Amino acid sequence: MASALRGKFLRSLKTMNESREEITRIGFVGLGNMGWPMAHLLDTNYTLKVHDAQTELAASFAAEHRATATTSLREIGEHSDAVITMLPNGDIVREVTLGSRDGLIGGMKAGSVLIDMSSSAPLGTRQLGKDLQDHNISLVDAPVSGGVVGAQKGSLSIMAGGEADQVARCRPVLEQLGRAIYEMGASGTGHTMKALNNYCSAVGLSAACEALIVGDRMGLDPAQMIDVLNSSSGRNANTEGQVAQDILNRSFNVGFTVGLMAKDVGIAAGVSEALSMETPILTSTRNLWRDAEQLLGGSASVAEVVKLWEEWNNRELGTGPE
Repeated sequence: MASALRGKFLRSLKTMNESREEITRIGFVGLGNMGWPMAHLLDTNYTLKVHDAQTELAASFAAEHRATATTSLREIGEHSDAVITMLPNGDIVREVTLGSRDGLIGGMKAGSVLIDMSSSAPLGTRQLGKDLQDHNISLVDAPVSGGVVGAQKGSLSIMAGGEADQVARCRPVLEQLGRAIYEMGASGTGHTMKALNNYCSAVGLSAACEALIVGDRMGLDPAQMIDVLNSSSGRNANTEGQVAQDILNRSFNVGFTVGLMAKDVGIAAGVSEALSMETPILTSTRNLWRDAEQLLGGSASVAEVVKLWEEWNNRELGTGPE
């Protein structure tokens, strides 16, 4: 009996010591528009192994960097003290991690950590964290804000959720990628904050588009409206940034898509519903962005959402009064 308890204690102590080990080897899964520049920033200071569903993309990355590429997720896990996932959604993160055929879990060792930087659903994140705990693997959810430009410059805002010691362990890695790392709390809180941030952004953009359409019909100049908003209390990140300019000149070049915004607002609404809360503005915003995705397509720039109001009111912004 004493021998069994001693063995359990020693195994627990070993796992605790492993959890404090410095991260030197990183696996990176997902080399899309955000993942590639993020992995690029890590390549100089870490031993990096990369994977992407498009195998040629991972091979191209390896050809241009110190990193090595592999087609095996299990090999990514075997290689890594930490694995970063930057994938379209939490369902894909779960499949990549726990997949029975070739999942990360087959290679990740006790004491390693999964850093999910995707925009995943918080409740799914918490469940994945529990599943990984059974293997003495930690999970830190660390989604980002700042877009492709922020990823290229290493100036992302990062919202981290998870056990405090694991977030602290991952901080040197995150500091390579972002200018501000916010410790949000327990598992899933990073993903919750990301979804709520994008919900607020969606509300601000929707309200600005609606105001521009109404003002234009009344004879106001849309460009001057933006100037007034930005020097008054109605300003927000969308009116002050590239989104407003893309709407006014109809270039619609903003890289963040309608589909991604609809997904993130949907995640925020899902959290509210899971908590049995009354959030009428959130529900309406989710429905509006669902409509936008159906009308414009998921790959359309978020700036194109103004076309909803143009469709509903049978007039293009900038045409003035009837």
